[in-house]
Formats: sequence, structure tokens, C-alpha cells
Amino acid sequence: MNNNSKYQQLIFRILQVAVIALFVGRGWQHLYFDPPFRTLLWDESWMSGIIETLFNISWEEYAKSPKADANIQSTVRGFGWFYMFLAALTLFIRKVPKRLHWLLVAGSVSLIGLALLYMKNAFFSIGQFFEYSLQFLAPLFLLLFIHNRLPKQVQDRSSANRLTLLMKIAIALTFTCHGLYAVGFYPRPVLFVQMTINVFGCSEGMAHNFLDFVGYMDFIVSALIFLPGRIGRLALLYCIFWGLMTSVARIWGNFHPEFIAEILFAWTPEMLYRFPHFLVPLAAWLISKPQTEVRAEQRTIS
Repeated sequence: MNNNSKYQQLIFRILQVAVIALFVGRGWQHLYFDPPFRTLLWDESWMSGIIETLFNISWEEYAKSPKADANIQSTVRGFGWFYMFLAALTLFIRKVPKRLHWLLVAGSVSLIGLALLYMKNAFFSIGQFFEYSLQFLAPLFLLLFIHNRLPKQVQDRSSANRLTLLMKIAIALTFTCHGLYAVGFYPRPVLFVQMTINVFGCSEGMAHNFLDFVGYMDFIVSALIFLPGRIGRLALLYCIFWGLMTSVARIWGNFHPEFIAEILFAWTPEMLYRFPHFLVPLAAWLISKPQTEVRAEQRTIS
């Protein structure tokens, strides 16, 4: 394997880990917890006509039916197993037939549907939907990296720049929408405040001040990542750091030693499906490196 191939392999592995963690986290969530399927399937104004037409039963019968609820739960678990299958597929993606790679597109589409459910559950806050941009686009970034056949991507700056631009758009959407919640444009989640207090041991007032600060930082770096040169790359480094911190905080900010097993079981999936929030910025940072830095690192790798 030549030096350039080693560098490309590193970027591939980063994207691969991001997608595996994403699908394992979402699969875990769907198998053991309750994603917001019922926000749609139990919405009478949206579903009553469909239920009565397709199944010839009244809405009251449907809403009170244990069988209907069991079917919803089976559907949720089915998605869980589907995501776990996609995680395994991603692990062996270089060895499975290429026609199976496109199942990742189905996974991406299903994650878009999940983001829409979360948006509906949040009273159609558009920021809630776009906050998941890095998650539902991460499988597509991996596919683009593989199927564009980029063994010379480090030299082919036009291909590199196109992929990096797509990644930066997803990063900006995710971080901007996260910032909208942090600064209180949308109702600030109590979880944000409590995790900040738990991590830093600060007062509630200081937690709110901190969230204001990081929220505005989200807006700033979302713009700066599009600048060329060192400023844009420094902004990506911030995204890597903050994306990692907000992922790890799901366990760190809710950790209680006396309930370690329960905490890890409940919060590990929340951490895992946020891995794209720092690994995609890391991949974008590596792809956008100046050629002099790339060649120097390749000599170090060799």
C-alpha cells in the first residue's frame, strides 16, 4: 500500500466508524427504547382517515387495540434490526457485493424519516430536523467516498473540494441548529442545562451563560468553516472538539457510579449515534489539508 493509499484508508476508516456507530446507536435505540413513531401513528388528525380506510375499523378501536400497539412496537424493533444489519454491512463494506452498498441509501432515507418524526414531535421546529443532518447524511458521505473511486483524491482537489463542501454544509446545519437550542431560540432543553451542571459542577445560572456562549460559537464556526485556509481548518478543529464533547457528555453528564450499568445502557446509544458530529468534521479536516501537510504526514506514516 503506497503512502497516498494509507492516507485515503485513514479517511475511509473514520467515515466507516462514524456510520457503524450511528447505525449501532440507532439500532440499540429502536430495539430497547421508544423513538417517536407514535407521534405520527397515534395522531388522530393525521391517521384516522388512513386507519379507517385501510383497516375498516374506527379510530377508537385502533387507539385502544393491544394488537395495534404490538404491531407498532414490532415495526420499531424491525427498524432496530435493520440498523444493526446496516452496521454489520458497513463493517464489511469493502468485502460485500457492491449492489448491497446501496442499502446504506435506504438507511439514510429511513433516518431522514426519523428526523421528520422528531421534528413533528417538536411542534414542527425546522431546526429539530436539520440538527440531524450529519447523521442522515453520514452514510451517503461514506458511499461517495467509496464509489467516486478516490485513490487519488488528495491530488484531485476538485473532487476533494466537492466532497468537503457537502460535509461542511451538513456540519453547518447540525451545529447551527444545535446552537438555536443552546441560545434559547427554541425552548432550551432541560437536559442541556442539567448535563452542563453535572459536567462542570456549576450553578444553573452559569450553565445558562455557558450554553449561550457555546450556542453563539456554533453559529460562528458554522460560517467560518467555509473560509479557505487556516481559519476554516481551525473552525473544523473546533467542530471536532465540540462534537466529541457533546457526544461524550451524554454519558459523562448523566453518570452516577451507583447506577453505572443502567446509565451505560440508557446513554451509550445516544453517544454512539452522535459520532458523525465529530468524525465527519475530522474527515473533512483531513481531506482539506494542504498538499504540503499531506505529503509530510505520508512520509511520517511510511
